[in-house]
Amino acid sequence: MNASQPGPMSLVPFVSVDDMMRLVLGIGVETVLTELGGYIEEDFRRWESFDKTPRVAAHSDEGVIELMPTSDGKAYGFKYVNGHPKNFQGGRQTVTAFGVLADVDTGYPVLLTEMTILTALRTAATSAVVAKYLAPKGGRTMAMIGNGAQSEFQCLAFKTICGIDTVRLYDIDPQATAKAARNLAGKGLTVIPCASAQEAVQGAEIITTCTADKQYATILTDNMVGAGVHINAIGGDCPGKTELHKDILLRSDVFVEYPPQTRIEGEIQQMPEDFPVTEIWRVMTGQAPGRTDDRQITLFDSVGFATEDFSALRYVHDKIRGTNLYQNLDLLADPDDPRDLFGMLDRRSASLKVA
Repeated sequence: MNASQPGPMSLVPFVSVDDMMRLVLGIGVETVLTELGGYIEEDFRRWESFDKTPRVAAHSDEGVIELMPTSDGKAYGFKYVNGHPKNFQGGRQTVTAFGVLADVDTGYPVLLTEMTILTALRTAATSAVVAKYLAPKGGRTMAMIGNGAQSEFQCLAFKTICGIDTVRLYDIDPQATAKAARNLAGKGLTVIPCASAQEAVQGAEIITTCTADKQYATILTDNMVGAGVHINAIGGDCPGKTELHKDILLRSDVFVEYPPQTRIEGEIQQMPEDFPVTEIWRVMTGQAPGRTDDRQITLFDSVGFATEDFSALRYVHDKIRGTNLYQNLDLLADPDDPRDLFGMLDRRSASLKVA
């Protein structure tokens, strides 16, 4: 082959932010949430086939950088993701991410993609898929406490997957609530901005908490939570960061993704090591009960787990096939002779001299 040209096995599909937006808008946001939810549920149902480990986290005073890997024995996926609450003050996202899907047999990546938008979609889809098993039947109103970058995705996922028709918004920053209300206008939801968290939860069968501050916080107090509600707690996602008063946990049946990670990062970090929880995959496969009565308080203590990102990577890999919604990156060295990497470099040197 020409020493200056990429080899046939050097190219890896790359989905940029613009490509991801075109993909999502071409399919439709709510359709993507529904389809992605199907992939996530499918992978939860085959939970035992995955390698599982708590994410690898590097903490600092300003935030956290994490790697989230998993494999089902055929494909391997990982996500790089950060969480820096003060970033928005400088015009940056609190959370950014990218991810890779690879073939286990060869170790070659088959996809490199942005995952900032994709993480928001997969988090919302996961929340709503879990709520199918835990939320009260016929619930139509959700309180959305924390109206940052994730909030609209959560609201639309619960609309399309769970059938809610009303969202009650609250954020300590009124501009965030105004932003969310503006973005949700015309999306088929009744949107009610609220002046406090207490006001937001009034009449809500589902309560979603999604705040960013990296601290022990009390977004919900025990007296705010009535019987029969489902709490979708997605803001607690690292050590030292919680949103719920511990008394709420004592009154709730708590469901988690992967206990070894959630006990470090989730709401249950406030509780003893033997505090009882149910893994959500067991509910989805019929091995454990979800919601059992009308007065039960269910709590999904969600911190995000690598299988959900794996599902999202699988989804995008399938969806871009046969489209122009990606670019081929010259990412992998592909010498004529796999043993002659130096020769490829040396021949390239010669071609540069000729040029």
